[in-house]
Amino acid sequence: MKAIVIGAHLLRDDIEPVAAAVGVGDLYLSTLEVPDDQPLGDRELLVKVAGLRGRLLDVATFVAIRYGFALSTPDDALAKCAPHLARWKRILTAHREHVEMTLKVVASSTLSRPDRHDFTSGAGYLRALHAARQAADVDPQFREAAERVLVPLAVRNHWQHRDEKSVELALLVPRDRLDDVKAAGEELRRTNPEIPFLLSGPWPLEVFADADRE
Repeated sequence: MKAIVIGAHLLRDDIEPVAAAVGVGDLYLSTLEVPDDQPLGDRELLVKVAGLRGRLLDVATFVAIRYGFALSTPDDALAKCAPHLARWKRILTAHREHVEMTLKVVASSTLSRPDRHDFTSGAGYLRALHAARQAADVDPQFREAAERVLVPLAVRNHWQHRDEKSVELALLVPRDRLDDVKAAGEELRRTNPEIPFLLSGPWPLEVFADADRE
């Protein structure tokens, strides 16, 4: 058997009985055991893990672990997670009552995705791809409106480029302000009907788990 890791949690009680808990240092990993020959790309398994993530988030905020991270033994868990434990504990302690929300906005200005065949080196292609993503931008008036109604509801926020066609505003939000965030999203939809966007969440800590963003 192997175990798929779902997230890193502050307390064992944040995991059990929703999922199995594996101790790593002062923290705990939520896991799901599957047979060794189970393909991790199986759709039914993906749906099951997504459901467990949602149920775990209902209990307490956790740091999301990228899907596909699998363990064979508890020692394996500690070896793979040791470099992150101090940061995870600091973040989980500071943001136990916070969750992430994301506002994904279709870019109003873009550069075309580069064609791999136009480049003689992989590095050149990756630089061009990065430049195309960074060139994607949001309508300035919509950005201002989004920041006006959403940012005051968040303890932290961060604009980021996911791809060359959209820009995303990540928000770290107190759980008791989720209804306010959703209402602000509806206000944006009413006042900016011409701008396609998707406000989604709540999510576990992901964007704000990599570093302490101010």
